[in-house]
Amino acid sequence: MKAKVRLYVDHPLGAGQSVPLTREQAHYLFGVMRLAVGDPVALFNGREGEWLTTVAEAGKRGGMLDCVEQSAPLMLPPDLWLLFAPIKKARTDFIVEKAVEMGAARILPVQTDFTNSERIRQDRLQAHAVEAAEQCGGTFVPEVADLSKLDRLLADWPEGRQLMFCDEAEAGAALTLAGAAPGPWAILIGPEGGFSEVERKRLSGLPFARAVSLGPRILRADTAAVAALTLWQVALGDWR
Repeated sequence: MKAKVRLYVDHPLGAGQSVPLTREQAHYLFGVMRLAVGDPVALFNGREGEWLTTVAEAGKRGGMLDCVEQSAPLMLPPDLWLLFAPIKKARTDFIVEKAVEMGAARILPVQTDFTNSERIRQDRLQAHAVEAAEQCGGTFVPEVADLSKLDRLLADWPEGRQLMFCDEAEAGAALTLAGAAPGPWAILIGPEGGFSEVERKRLSGLPFARAVSLGPRILRADTAAVAALTLWQVALGDWR
């Protein structure tokens, strides 16, 4: 029995567990996907892996699924944060989706001196993270934090976490992750206008920050996020 639908739920999963559905989930499963009683559904909650369930009750406004067996264990990503300055709506959505697919453990939108957007819809971006995990087979959903000022985030930086600072001024220089130690890390991607000189000077002086180049060309912010995640995963993450 193989499920053709994967769904994230905020409910405990385990042997013998019944999972109630919200009205929106019931509409999707029974109205859109046309599932019926007895059909299989794969569920995950970000804590207990993926579970194969079957439809026990199907209604227009709700329903119930019964857990049968665990179909995949919880797979946690490396302890990697992605910090990025929000850009246009669709491209910000793209960054969040790709960060989930590529194994970020936490996603933090930051406001820099040249950030175009002064606010975000945190709930909408979190929903995009959930959808990305549903579609790519993930069993973990990273938190998408609300927008924070970069200077405040750096002032409260956690001890022991290193920062890969992707600086467009380094374009063309050799990648400098060689010799870097594994452990908690974060990647910082700047806004479309780049970092200000004040920000660049501060970041360059931080003992936990390491400026890196993403190659000979200056990349768009969404492309830079994917490139940086790829380079870090190959050098220090779980792609090695």
